[in-house]
Amino acid sequence: MLFINQIINGIQVGSIYALVALGYTMVYGIVKLINFAHGDFIMVGAYVSLFSIPLLLGMGLPAWLCVIFAVVTCSLLGVVTERVAYKPLRNSPRITALITAIAVSLLLQNLFMLIFSSSPKPFPAVFDKNQFNLGGVQFSGVTVITIVVSIVTMLALQMFVKNTKTGKAMRAVSEDGGASILMGINSNTTISVTFAIGSGLAAIAAVMYCSAYPLVDPYMGSMLGLKAFIAAVLGGIGIIPGAMLGGFVIGLVESMTKAYISSQLADAVVFGILIIVLLVKPTGILGKNVGEKV
Repeated sequence: MLFINQIINGIQVGSIYALVALGYTMVYGIVKLINFAHGDFIMVGAYVSLFSIPLLLGMGLPAWLCVIFAVVTCSLLGVVTERVAYKPLRNSPRITALITAIAVSLLLQNLFMLIFSSSPKPFPAVFDKNQFNLGGVQFSGVTVITIVVSIVTMLALQMFVKNTKTGKAMRAVSEDGGASILMGINSNTTISVTFAIGSGLAAIAAVMYCSAYPLVDPYMGSMLGLKAFIAAVLGGIGIIPGAMLGGFVIGLVESMTKAYISSQLADAVVFGILIIVLLVKPTGILGKNVGEKV
């Protein structure tokens, strides 16, 4: 019974990692940038949700609508960050953009620490905490909602990228930015839309994460973002189904490690997976080696 419970817990946590990893993989797929500030967009979404819930309840609206405020705020933040911090460095060496992403991350963390202090704030219940019993296995409604939202979001995103005009523009810019401009695609708009969607996914992940672990602080996105990045690399960064697969695998590995080895070693095992993947198959589970013309 413990094993099944840990499987369910692992899938729940993995669903959150998958949502965040989708944001990483979208941005990398378009502009080949590892946006290390992405984890801090989760933190911003958590604070926006936290302060919007009393307003919603005061108007007689359900608390889960806070996700709308979070998505809008994080999407705007993602677009502004791209335009101000990343766009001027688009033709610079990748290490320059990477350092800038780390700087943006530190800026957001310290800004929110100055505004709200480093003390964790309790996050109110967004969903009903009903407990379900299936064959002797207990799980909460939050667990079901998190898993369903994650899977539906991934499927919707995959359909959006495959079937819509904007999605096709994203794939074109990802394939060859220069050629896409010659074909009349506005690459700046496409990149901004990509950052908006990726940051919006971080906001959804923030609400799901805070529903399961109801504390908000300025540094909450750091480790969550790193684990989601590992999930994206494991599945194959730049590949949407790969981000989902990597998120579930990392969640299950972390859950099983805490249950059967040591809770203190869980993070070490996750980072160990990153090292193994980079040594054995750097392109990830679903990634393919692509020859580069010289």
